[in-house]
Amino acid sequence: MEGHLFFQAWILLGQQEGASIWAMLIPMLAIGFLFYFLLIVPQRKEQRKRQQMLAALKKNDRVITIGGIYGVVTNVHREADEVTLKVDEATNTKIRVSLNAIARVLGEAASEESK
Repeated sequence: MEGHLFFQAWILLGQQEGASIWAMLIPMLAIGFLFYFLLIVPQRKEQRKRQQMLAALKKNDRVITIGGIYGVVTNVHREADEVTLKVDEATNTKIRVSLNAIARVLGEAASEESK
C-alpha cells in the first residue's frame, strides 16, 4: 500500500506545472546513495576482509571449507590456487581443495589445544 502511495505522489510531482527536473531527480539520487552505502560498501568491505584472510593463510591453520570439512593446512600453493588439508590425524588423510573453498580460518591456537 505504501509503495502505491509513493508511486501516486511521484506521478503528481511530475504533473505539477513548473516542476523542474531537479524535483524529480533529487529522490532518485537519494535512493542511489542509499543503495550504494547500504549494499555496495558493506559487500566490498566483506570481500576485502575475505581476501586478507586467504592471503594470510599459512601452514598449521585450522580451517573450515565451504563444504563443512574441518582440517589443518599442510601446504598452500598460491600459484595453483590450491590448499592441502589434513582431515584425519589417525590415518593421515589429506585432501586438496581450491583456495577459494576455505570458508573460515579457526586459527593456529585451536589446533594446538586439540593435541
